[in-house]
Amino acid sequence: MDKIFLSPPDMGGNEEKYVKEVFESNYIAPLGAFVDRFEESIKNYTHSSCALALSSGTAALHLALRVSGIQQNDFVLASSFTFIGSIAAILYEKAIPVFVDCDESWNLSPTLLKEAISKLKKPPKALILTHLYGQCAKLDEIIEICKNENITLIEDAAESLGAFYHQQSTGTFGDFGVFSFNGNKIITTSGGGMLIAKNQEALQKARFLSTQAKEPFPYYEHQEYGYNYRMSNICAAIGVGQMEVLEQRVLKRRQIFEWYQEALKEFQLQFMPELPNTRGNRWLTTLCLPEKCNPLELVKIFESQKIEVRPLWKPMHLQPLFKDASSFTNGNSEKLFKSGICLPSGTKMTQKQVFKVVDILKEVI
Repeated sequence: MDKIFLSPPDMGGNEEKYVKEVFESNYIAPLGAFVDRFEESIKNYTHSSCALALSSGTAALHLALRVSGIQQNDFVLASSFTFIGSIAAILYEKAIPVFVDCDESWNLSPTLLKEAISKLKKPPKALILTHLYGQCAKLDEIIEICKNENITLIEDAAESLGAFYHQQSTGTFGDFGVFSFNGNKIITTSGGGMLIAKNQEALQKARFLSTQAKEPFPYYEHQEYGYNYRMSNICAAIGVGQMEVLEQRVLKRRQIFEWYQEALKEFQLQFMPELPNTRGNRWLTTLCLPEKCNPLELVKIFESQKIEVRPLWKPMHLQPLFKDASSFTNGNSEKLFKSGICLPSGTKMTQKQVFKVVDILKEVI
């Protein structure tokens, strides 16, 4: 393909072999041996005690909220500078999202988190914390706040598989952690997600709900409602192959970031920072443009050259859907949205392709 995509899938080599094994076994869906193998690979990589393979990251967030007892009109705090998938599950449970802006890390501000908790009419029940673009949020401070306020912490690590905070995998600090394997993520199952939890009983409840909440009888009996949220054996087979090359993918994305950073150093641009004692996966290389540059115009220029770039996320508190929602802001995410851009970061990119992107960007600047 002559087009340079933002973050296309990159197969490791064994995925087709494993999918063929699935076809030969005829365990196509809903479950099978590769679902178990995929869950084990995530557990081994993240050092989690339990994992549940699901149809999407949003499904994983939904189950985390449901198992946590979130009900109608409960307050759920969430990062404002994120993708709608981080928030949609709150609406599924008819709870009320409360948005918290980012700080200089581009991730949720602990200072504003404290302010939000102190000013809400009633205590919030949970926090969905996004590790944006594969970079770690300030977990030490945020965990302490949640612990002191008895708030369930759900880590939205959809973009950050392969990122580590003080040598511990993102997604493993909270009560629940969520990963996504959508087509543009650092590894993909074409579509899918994973829920991890510290509490085995909580994950077993999520497992029960993810398969239509069927009671253990030889016939279909239901005392509560569930969902069709489990991952197929085919998707899991792809995931097993992808997990074999995850570390290579992280190292390549970080190299791509370094190529961009070095090639653009003369302009002293603001790239998304990496906190001390952390390793982000650099899922996407993201930066802020000079004030005179318009990200939307830049998108058009790159499109004409068959290169896919994208503006940074539009904050949730600016979305029409949430015009009446409570938010605690400092202007940071709005500034980032107005000036920021995501550059192509796929692991198949060559240094020559990176320099092609850089040359266009330099000319625009």
